[in-house]
Amino acid sequence: MTTKEKTMNPIVHFEIPYEDEAKAREFYSIFDWDLQAIPGMDYIGVTTTPVNEKHIPKNPGSINGGMMKRTSTVRSPVIAVQVDSVDIYLNKVTEKGGKIVTPKIEIPNIGYYAYVADLEGNIIGLWEPMQ
Repeated sequence: MTTKEKTMNPIVHFEIPYEDEAKAREFYSIFDWDLQAIPGMDYIGVTTTPVNEKHIPKNPGSINGGMMKRTSTVRSPVIAVQVDSVDIYLNKVTEKGGKIVTPKIEIPNIGYYAYVADLEGNIIGLWEPMQ
């Protein structure tokens, strides 16, 4: 690196799709993760590491995630990358030949999220926290 460190967009979240919630919960219990239904959503929060009062992992490099019903679009695990602006990165993705799978949505009081596909068809989440 030169005098100025390059800012990278970190992986901040993962998602694991399932067909059968009970089986998924039973299987992932082997890791002693905290699995909690998110009120008002068809989503299970997965805590793999302790968090602070802002729900940011206390251990550097650690991430938490979620589980949800498998869809025709999201068939395998997804990683989510934190970005400054989902809108800007949706443009960057399409400029590079990728596709928008799910347009930007708001997670109330938390942030914005979208799914994109790379050139190989892999699904990646884009995450923009609310300030």
